[in-house]
Formats: sequence, C-alpha cells, structure tokens
Amino acid sequence: MTDAASLRRTPLHGFHQQYGAHLVDVAGWEMPLHYGSILEEHKLVRRGAGLFDVSHMGRVMFTGSGARRFLERVLTRRISTMQPGQCRYALVCNEAGGVLDDVIVYRFEDYWMLVVNAANREKLLAHFEQVKAAENFEVKIDDITFKTAMLACQGPDVMQIIGHFTSEVPALQNYHFCQKNLMVIKFTISRTGYTGEDGVEVIMGAMTAPMAIRLLTSEGGSQAAKIKPAGLGARDTLRLEAAMPLYGHELDEQTNPLEAGLNFAVNLDKGAEPSGETSGGGGGPQIPRFIGQDALEKVAAQGVSKQLIGLQLDGKRTPRQGAAVSRDGRQLGVVTSGCLSPTLGYPIALAYVQPQAANVGDAVQVAVGNSVQDARIVKLPFYKRPRV
Repeated sequence: MTDAASLRRTPLHGFHQQYGAHLVDVAGWEMPLHYGSILEEHKLVRRGAGLFDVSHMGRVMFTGSGARRFLERVLTRRISTMQPGQCRYALVCNEAGGVLDDVIVYRFEDYWMLVVNAANREKLLAHFEQVKAAENFEVKIDDITFKTAMLACQGPDVMQIIGHFTSEVPALQNYHFCQKNLMVIKFTISRTGYTGEDGVEVIMGAMTAPMAIRLLTSEGGSQAAKIKPAGLGARDTLRLEAAMPLYGHELDEQTNPLEAGLNFAVNLDKGAEPSGETSGGGGGPQIPRFIGQDALEKVAAQGVSKQLIGLQLDGKRTPRQGAAVSRDGRQLGVVTSGCLSPTLGYPIALAYVQPQAANVGDAVQVAVGNSVQDARIVKLPFYKRPRV
C-alpha cells in the first residue's frame, strides 16, 4: 500500500471529491472505489449510463519509421492490417509466453498508441526500451499518461445520449475510434469498454478534463445529466460478469494467453507472410515474429496445462482469489476472481483448473472461508448484454 500523501491523482480528483467518492489506492493512484454504493453503480451501468475515470491507465505513443514493425514484435496480435481509426485488443508477452500485460492498440494516421494497465505501465516502458535498443528499432516511445486523461462511459443508454450531440460516434463500429472537437476540447472517442455493455472510452488533454466531465454529466444539459459517475468497484464486478480478464488475477507472467482463452488475440502465423504494407509505418516485407511466439507455438501443439473456467456457486458467499477448487477431495485448481453477481443474484467466480476437469456442467466444490461450497462449471461469459 502506497502512503496516501504520495498517491498520484488524476485531473478529475476535484470532481471525485465534489461527488463524495470513497477514494482508495489503485496501483499508486488515488481512485474512486464508489460514490456511495457499488451495487447501485453496477446497476446504473447495466440499465442506463455510468461514467468511470480511468485516467490511471497508461497511454503510450509510438512514432517513427519502425513503429509498426516494433509493435508487431512486442504484440501478439497482427496490427499491420489495421486501418487508421481502428483499435484492437492484444497482449505483450515475455519469451516464455507469459503475459506482461493486455493492452488496446490504436492506429492513427501517423502514429500508434497503446492503452496499458496502470500497474504495468513502468514495467512495459522499460521492456519497450530494452527491445528497441537490443533490436535497433527506429521508433520513438512517448509516455503521454500524465498529459492526458481518460473516461469510460458505459451502458445501454450511452449511444442514445451521445446521439443528441453527434451522429458520428453512435455510427462507429466496435473497436473503432474517431477524433472530435467540442468547444476547446479535442477528444479521441473509441467504441470500447470493460463492462460487457455498449459504450465509449474517451481520451483528452489533462488540462481540459475537468471541463469535459462537466459537459458529460449534469452541467451538459438534460441528456448528459442522465450519465452518473461510477467507481472502480462496479467496474470490477461488471467485467467479472462479462468474464473479462484482469491483470494480477486471470493474467500474469506465469500465465499464457492460450490458458486464458485469448487465442483470438494471438497470431501464431507472424513471420510467415508479407505484411502487405510498404508505407505509412515503415520497414520490410515481412511481419516479425512476436516475443514469446516460440513458446506459445509449443503450447498450441502440446496443449495447455490449465484452463480458465466459470463457476456458479450455491448460497450467497463469495470465494476469494486463491480459493481451492476441488472434486471428491482432490484439488483441481484455484479461483482467480469472485463476486456476488449483482445482475444474476448468485455468486460467480473465474478459476484455473486442469483441462480435463473443465467440462461445462460438471459439479465441483470451492473453499469459501472455513467451509466448502458446491458449485458447477458454466459457460462463459456469465452475462451477455441483450442484442437490440
């Protein structure tokens, strides 16, 4: 736990104080856990529109003739096929295939940007500089985290509300973004999120963030007033219902993306074909193999040693991270995240277990406190938003 006096504060700290946020240490940042009730803020996002300050997330810019090839080298996902205005989920791995972080990569006309987890920002910056120096990439790496702020507006009403101000944003496809100017504020708005709901994530300059959040909430008129602040406690229960991995729980340097079920974000054919791009990012006819690709190819061929599953528990008690998952007295694995689902009304958990014990519908037992609770393996995600 970082000393309270040394915690970093986002540009929206004054807003959090004004709205009575309960502030806690999140990766060295003083962040709102809730503004009164995690349960009510969770329901707000599932039923309406909630606004999260996620400025603690790292934002890193990449420019130069070798930027594209550098990112192909450090990311598991192919990015040479991306068009300006597109973003993708990807992972950064170590040589053993373990996850250093999961990230979102944005492609702009003349540069790239990564949004990374707050706890991993400094680790990744050091990793990127090491790779750049060791392999002589022509790329400039700029940490713009402290020059910018980031908000996430999430919920089924978000696009309707935003549609009163602009028609371009509601027309965005998932994992695409645009840049908009409103008054003196320049926004980068992406149709992305971490809650399982529709919505956007918005990046802007740090100095203009306090004005921006007023425009997006009560001071922005009757439509914006429908958007209410939500804290990171609800963001965690929302992402868990949507079975989205959290670094330090489902992902870490001892866990690889294939074990986490993130095969879609791993392109094991990198280095086997031309990039199809000869300009606009620089460098060479072939996509380089990514760091950790050798190790992940072996995992793909031999099979994973553990598998991420979902659990629905009986009763109302929630298992903690590290709780044993067993069957007939034999431990099969451990819980990584758990909560009493506000949407579903019963306890849920993510866990890693032996692959042969990961069949949907099978019964297991989970350690909860000093007792053992019955559970069954269920299909992921636990919650999927209704399609309209």
